Amino acid sequence: MEHVIGTLALGLLAALVAAAAVVAWRHFHPAEAETEDGGEVAEYMSMMIALLYALLLGLALVSVWELRGDAESHTSTEAGALHQMTVLAEGLPPGQRKQVEAVAERYAVHVVQGEWPAMKQGGDLADSGWSLVRQLRAVAAAPPDATSSQEVTALELLGQLSALDDARRGRESVSQETLSPVLWAGIFVGAVLSVGMLFFFGIGRSPGQLMMAMGMVVLTVFLGLLIHYLSTPFGEVMGVSPDPFTRYFPTAA
Repeated sequence: MEHVIGTLALGLLAALVAAAAVVAWRHFHPAEAETEDGGEVAEYMSMMIALLYALLLGLALVSVWELRGDAESHTSTEAGALHQMTVLAEGLPPGQRKQVEAVAERYAVHVVQGEWPAMKQGGDLADSGWSLVRQLRAVAAAPPDATSSQEVTALELLGQLSALDDARRGRESVSQETLSPVLWAGIFVGAVLSVGMLFFFGIGRSPGQLMMAMGMVVLTVFLGLLIHYLSTPFGEVMGVSPDPFTRYFPTAA
């Protein structure tokens, strides 16, 4: 809630600053008489700038939204596979079942309490997590005296472990990705050009035009912050949470 209020306050502040700048510009630089052709050209240029900037914002928003979606998908798959391993372990000998459950519990605790804070900061995942994956593989193997049903259970456990391994690699990869600097540069340049139209082409002479210009500034700031928050898929504001792990392993919370 605090981040939402801060975003709205920042957008409103930017709109008020832009409106004040336009009023001051019009006061000290009165608009000269414009020809009809010049007005048509200015209107066409402003429309093209707005259209191209909207396309750029749409491209950036889709990119970061897909990034967050991938992070959420990998997290759910990984937690689900870990939970399924504890369920399938019921078909193993009691001692081996307890080992699988204990290692799975330690893995969930490590992910939630160790890796998630690091991913929020954009850091790398520790090797200790992969060590726990190897321990899971070791304790999930069928014992030498396993029955036919226990061998089938061990194969199913290894299948879930393979899904967990793939999801973990995907989560690690997504945590290192972010929006391209080229797109960030385009967003910044587009914002400057869009706000620059408030000072030229006759925009902002009437109260109605000034209010529309302020609304455009608010939306530009809001979309820029939204893209920024979504570009960090495990970030503090709109990042993916470890809820899938804590749902299956409450002690990891």
